[in-house]
Amino acid sequence: MAKRSRIVLADDELNLRKVLATILLRDGYEVAEASDGQAAFALVDSSTAAVITDLRMPKLDGMGLLRRVVSEYPEVPVIMITAHGSVDSAVEAVKLGAFDYIEKPFEQAQIRQVVDKATKTRELNSRAPRAQISKDGPGRFGLVGRSPSLEAVFGVIEKVADTPSTVLITGESGTGKELIARALHTNSSRRDQSFIKINCAAIPKTLMESELFGYEKGAFTGAVGSKPGRFELADQGTLFLDEIGEIPVEMQVKLLRVLQESEFERVGGIKTLKVDVRLVAATNRDLQREVAVGNFREDLFYRLNVVPLHLPPLRERTGDIPLLVEHFVMKFNERLKKNITHVEDEALHRLVAHPWPGNIRELENVLERTILFSEGAVIRGRDLPPEMQGPPAQVDAPQKTLEGAPSRPTLVPPSAPVPSATPAGEGSLKEMVRQETERLERELIQRALDDTGGNVTQAARKLKISRKSLQNKMKEFGLRDRE
Repeated sequence: MAKRSRIVLADDELNLRKVLATILLRDGYEVAEASDGQAAFALVDSSTAAVITDLRMPKLDGMGLLRRVVSEYPEVPVIMITAHGSVDSAVEAVKLGAFDYIEKPFEQAQIRQVVDKATKTRELNSRAPRAQISKDGPGRFGLVGRSPSLEAVFGVIEKVADTPSTVLITGESGTGKELIARALHTNSSRRDQSFIKINCAAIPKTLMESELFGYEKGAFTGAVGSKPGRFELADQGTLFLDEIGEIPVEMQVKLLRVLQESEFERVGGIKTLKVDVRLVAATNRDLQREVAVGNFREDLFYRLNVVPLHLPPLRERTGDIPLLVEHFVMKFNERLKKNITHVEDEALHRLVAHPWPGNIRELENVLERTILFSEGAVIRGRDLPPEMQGPPAQVDAPQKTLEGAPSRPTLVPPSAPVPSATPAGEGSLKEMVRQETERLERELIQRALDDTGGNVTQAARKLKISRKSLQNKMKEFGLRDRE
C-alpha cells in the first residue's frame, strides 16, 4: 500500500502505544493514537488503512471497537493485540471479523508482517464491489440485479448453499465474488458459525502455510506462541479463499490434503487436527489454463471445481445497469447530501453502452464522481466523466428527462408517458425500470446487428458480450438470426 497510509492505534498503555507508533512511523505510515476505544472509533473513517487495538481498554474495549468498525467500515481491517492467556478472546474476535491478532510479547518483525498483510488486503478489497449489496433492492440475496445471467447465479445459490459441497466462483475483478461467497454462507445451516476469509494474493508465499494451518510455539523465528490458522478458525463454518490462483504450487498439495481428508498439522506441530469446513474459493484467472501451463495442480482444480459458479461481467448484463444506477444514486444522495431526482435518457444510454472493464466498482466510482460534482437535481449526458463522452447510441424516440420522485430516482422509458394516474409506488417503479431496460437493450442490439449486416459474431464483438449471450437476447426480444 502507498506510504503515509493512516493507521489508528488504540491502547491504554502509553509505553506500548509509543513503541508501536515508532515502528509504524519508521515504516512510513501515518499514525493516529487513542487511549481508549471510544476515542479510537472517532478517528476511523473510510480512508483508514487499518486499526490496531488492545483487547482491554476503558470506555470501549477492543471487542466493542471491533464491532463498531466491522459494522460501519467493513473494508477496514482490525488487528487485535492480546495478552498471554487471552488468546481465546482474540480467536473469537477473528471469528467476529477481526483481520488477525498478535499475542504479547511480540517482535517487531511480527507486527510488521501482520500490518503489511492487512494493508495489502485493504488495498485489494478496495477494488472489489461493496455497494452492490442492498437491503431492499431488486434481486435476491440482497444483490442488485434481475438479468437472466444473475438469476442463474441465484438459482445455483439456492440449490447448493445448504450443502457441504465446495464452490469455485470465477469472474473478472469487480463482479462481486465475495458477495456470492457470503450469500452461500448466510443461506446455509452454518450461518451462525464463522465466515473466515483470506485473500491469497495478499499473503507472502513464505507465510501461506502458517496462515492457513497455524503454527506451534518455536516453529520459526518470531513464533513466540502457538496460533491457529484459518482452517481452525473456520471449523463448523465457511472458509472463503479469494484469489485461489495465487497459492504457490508447493502449498497446493497441502491444501488438497485438507480438502480430501479434512485434517492437517500446524507448522512445527505433530498433532493431526480434524476440521469441518465448507470451502468457497474464487479467482479471476482461468484455472484450466493455469493447469495446462503447470501453475496449478490438476487434481486440486477438480477438487475445487465441484460446483462451478461463474459471475458474468457487467457488460454482459446491461439490463441490470438501470437498477444499479438507481441504487447508487440513492446511496450517494444520502452520503453526499445531494438530491438527484432525474437521470436523463442520454446519460442512461451512455451508461448502458459503456463496456465497464472495471465492472460494478467502476460504475459505482463514475456515479459517485458525477453526483459529487453535480450542481442540480438532474444527471445529464454532459455531466458524466470524459471517458463516457463518446457518441451515444441514437434512437428514433425523442429524448426526455427521466422523471422520478425526490426520494427515489426513477427511470422512465422516453417513448412512454409518465403514468399520471398511477401512484409513484414500488410496483410502478419496477415496471418502469423493466420497460426502460428492455427498450435500451433491444435498441443497442438492433443497432449492432444493423451495423454488421446481421452478423451475430461481429455484433457480439461490437457489444463486447459473448455470442451465446447475444443469441439468448435476440431470442428473448424476437430478433431473427440472419446468419
